[in-house]
Amino acid sequence: MGHIRSQETVDSALRMSDAGFSDRANAAQHGVAIKTIRRWRRLYQRQGLPRGTGFQPTPCPRCDGAELDEAAYALLLGWYLGDGSIARARRGVFTLQIANDARYAELNQEIAETIKRVKPGASPCLRKRPGAIMVEARWKHWPCVFPQHGPGRKHLRTIELRDWQLEIVAKYPEQLLRGLFHSDGCRFVNWASKPATGKRYFYVRYMFSNESEDIRKILTDALDLLGIAWRQPRRNAIAVSRKEAGGVGRLRGG
Repeated sequence: MGHIRSQETVDSALRMSDAGFSDRANAAQHGVAIKTIRRWRRLYQRQGLPRGTGFQPTPCPRCDGAELDEAAYALLLGWYLGDGSIARARRGVFTLQIANDARYAELNQEIAETIKRVKPGASPCLRKRPGAIMVEARWKHWPCVFPQHGPGRKHLRTIELRDWQLEIVAKYPEQLLRGLFHSDGCRFVNWASKPATGKRYFYVRYMFSNESEDIRKILTDALDLLGIAWRQPRRNAIAVSRKEAGGVGRLRGG
């Protein structure tokens, strides 16, 4: 059966449908009527007619042995542990959501680009929330690559990295730390004075706050790998000072 629309458009619409997008959003994205999307789904999804060669689901690094950009994964793992979540969508698809302050447009784009490096072919969506941006992408295999996914809040359940994740973190601890500090951290200028002279000096300090003891340990283990000194000024916080740990500035890009 022929189509007025190109096969590329049909394939793209079917990919969105497979990923769980609504017919209305799919139609708006491709400039076609909702009934056209429904007809394509009836023909190709329910009746199983050949779709052509355009549709190829993204293979999973864990299930299918697909290649994984490990540096990008370590960075996205930090973002996920700090401000990320995974929600079940339709037809066995899951939505990865990373929340970030709306003021940091460059970081929001970096999150989207990092997602595309971990899941090639992804089309992350940036959704506005009050004061924040939710960067979202759908995939059936997000729970495979982030096995820390589970019911309830992270600080109310055990969060442990698998052996294969620990191997990646050992290679790219800076990337993991960058994601963690960007998601649940802050940077500010601190000061102290010398008792003998009363002279003040200033230094940059990083603070990471998270209610999960397990996630705080993941962060401090990575700091230990890099030989970066850290302190725990309060129960749910980890502090790192540039004065005490040279080179820590690279964790947030300088």
